[in-house]
Amino acid sequence: MSTPFYVSPQQAMADRAEYARKGIARGRSVVVLQYTDGVVFVAENPSRALHKVSEIYDRIAFAAVGKYNEFENLRIGGVRYADLRGYTYDREDVTARGLANVYAQTLGTIFSSAAEKPYEVELIVAEVGSAPEDDQIYRLPHDGSIVDEHGSVAVGGNADQISSYLDQRHRDGMTLAEALKLAVESLSRDTNGGERTLTAEQLEVATLDRTRPQQRKFKRILGRQLSRLLDENTATGAGEPAADADSGAAGASDEGTGGKGGKGKDDSEGESGPKL
Repeated sequence: MSTPFYVSPQQAMADRAEYARKGIARGRSVVVLQYTDGVVFVAENPSRALHKVSEIYDRIAFAAVGKYNEFENLRIGGVRYADLRGYTYDREDVTARGLANVYAQTLGTIFSSAAEKPYEVELIVAEVGSAPEDDQIYRLPHDGSIVDEHGSVAVGGNADQISSYLDQRHRDGMTLAEALKLAVESLSRDTNGGERTLTAEQLEVATLDRTRPQQRKFKRILGRQLSRLLDENTATGAGEPAADADSGAAGASDEGTGGKGGKGKDDSEGESGPKL
């Protein structure tokens, strides 16, 4: 009988980690920044149907890069977890930290299992608090570890280069327009040090806005509102917000309808294979 082929556990885990990292790096980057009124999510995503940023619960949102069908399954599972916990106990019991722990357990179990391939995804879970110091941002790599982030974070694509750019320029107390300008500048930088031009049609932008009177703080920035913010940044170079940038007029939309548990209506099934 032939001797079975042996691979050390350390080498097997290293190979799985490398496989997952390569898959994540092929996805377009997502940037998450704190600003004075909440947290803004900016993703390079030309698709209008396959979202990389979504609402999970009242004050919690989710962003991901990698294989769409994998992170979409995780998103739907997170919505169900939050909805059930909020319905069974109390809405205040649904937190970003609790959701991040659930995702970490799922990703860690899949990553350590030899029976299936690791997920090619990297997640961000964020919760907006009543004050900037209460905001929470968690990054979850493919292996299920949890990284507590502050200020700014980038995942996917050339995330290391983008994160370095953000760390040097992000500051506390930025307005939404200033944070959006910084996010677009960071996403526009390619691996060779050059810059591209990203238009509103190539971006997916959403916020968790603590100033909204509604219980649900998630809002997409679309259409005229997004174009107005980008055009103003280009025209002034200073990133000062338009007077009606946060008015919630044309261009802003809630995610879904919400029910007793408050989950978003973003459960549409898309293509199973693309890297976003």
